[in-house]
Amino acid sequence: MLPAVSMIAALFSSFPRMNPTPLSGLYRPSLALLTDLYQLTMAYGYWKNNLHEREAVFHLYFRKAPFEGGYAVAAGLALAVDYLQNLRFSEDDITYLASLTGSKGGRLFPDDFLAYLRKLVFTCDVDAVAEGTVVFGNEPLVRVQGPLLQAQLVETALLTIINFQTLIATKAARVRDAAGPEATVLEFGLRRAQGPDGGLEAARAAYLGGADATSNVLAGRLYGIPVRGTHAHSWVQAFSNETQAFAKYAEAFPDDTTFLVDTYDTLNGVRHAIEVALQMRAQGHELGGIRLDSGDLAYLSKEARRLLDEAGLPNVRIVASNDLEENLITSLRQQGARIDVWAVGTQLVTAYNQPALGGVYKLAALRTPDGQGWDFTLKLSEQQAKTSIPGILQVRRYLGDQGQPRADMIYNIAAAEALPPSPILIDPADSTRRRPTRPNAPFRDLLTPVLRQGRLVQPLPTLQESRALAQQEVNSLDASIRRFLNPHTYPVGLEQSLQEFRMQLMLEKRPVRPA
Repeated sequence: MLPAVSMIAALFSSFPRMNPTPLSGLYRPSLALLTDLYQLTMAYGYWKNNLHEREAVFHLYFRKAPFEGGYAVAAGLALAVDYLQNLRFSEDDITYLASLTGSKGGRLFPDDFLAYLRKLVFTCDVDAVAEGTVVFGNEPLVRVQGPLLQAQLVETALLTIINFQTLIATKAARVRDAAGPEATVLEFGLRRAQGPDGGLEAARAAYLGGADATSNVLAGRLYGIPVRGTHAHSWVQAFSNETQAFAKYAEAFPDDTTFLVDTYDTLNGVRHAIEVALQMRAQGHELGGIRLDSGDLAYLSKEARRLLDEAGLPNVRIVASNDLEENLITSLRQQGARIDVWAVGTQLVTAYNQPALGGVYKLAALRTPDGQGWDFTLKLSEQQAKTSIPGILQVRRYLGDQGQPRADMIYNIAAAEALPPSPILIDPADSTRRRPTRPNAPFRDLLTPVLRQGRLVQPLPTLQESRALAQQEVNSLDASIRRFLNPHTYPVGLEQSLQEFRMQLMLEKRPVRPA
């Protein structure tokens, strides 16, 4: 499998450079400027005040699972690691930053700060949840620990990578769950994706989340994803009649043919496909499938299956497309639809009903000036659920007898006191909701070392391995958590001493307002 972010950058940088506007000039080997301006202005402020090397800890997490669901599938770590390991400011980047001016026309960044950026290399430690792991609200997916300037600077890029990948992987997992284990799920959304990069990264995340293949050929090349496709209505329109169009396509691809049958009349299209399929069989080939792209998919698929079976073609698969998503797939299956392959496009690659995950990246700890301890920090909010969690955090997942997830505990690994044998979990949004853990219950900690001083600790899993983990993880969840309508809330809580410390900090930081 080819590298991710840097490979895409190199691919586009190899195209002829014409002017700054064409697609061919979008990507370059340096992605250091893939950030918001305030990250750079804060970086300069830290540097100017000699805080840039102070050790800091940030956590990346989301507060609520997407799609009104009960879980999410962590994704994007490999892309994030690729970005971090290749983080460099090129001479072109430095020249551009030197050209930026403030409101009074003066330069925004001085030469000595730009000289610092020119030599910058990412040296932070990164711990993260493995791609494919099921995760829940408020749990850190990534922990970044290192020099404050560096840890701050990567916020925007990490969020855009992890948020989008996790969102699409979760959508794909839901589609996979709805389709059932025996069906094939295809990602068909490039033409409706949010631009080239959106299409590429959606294809990757969809495959990780459970899709079996993609129509996106570039994604197939870059990420080693199987590619699949049929033909468009225009193919049929280009010939004098539908039967001729099917026959000519079968001549071109005698062993890899799926006919799109709804250009004119769907069931007549099925009959024409059968006619050509029998001709193919006489020549030693078999029709692979037919595709339904409009109309009442439950009725049409059942009628198509009847016609195919009566013609002695029981192995011809029925592919369905047309704005499919997990709820519609569930409904079609409940109606007895005879669909073998679900080609899901727009709704998947755009996360149609929830276009953003809403992940955040919060500072949680700073080394004390003497370097001997930690100052734990939090961001307050009018809503307790949005108040951040201080500390250097880890997520401990308690498991059932069959290894299934039972409850997750967020705790501070830098706390002075040891964890009790049976910790109490406290809901971060409602401290009156408490849940004991089972004594001596098996567990695993989810955040594991990925980078140490910017260097990879061990090779990351392949995309195929992460995909297998995602399916295993989702299947291990109780059905009440996986259901699409009003899912059960999976227990996630703060360890009791962490919640008490958090509340103490909240009271210290929040001013007492006069009556």
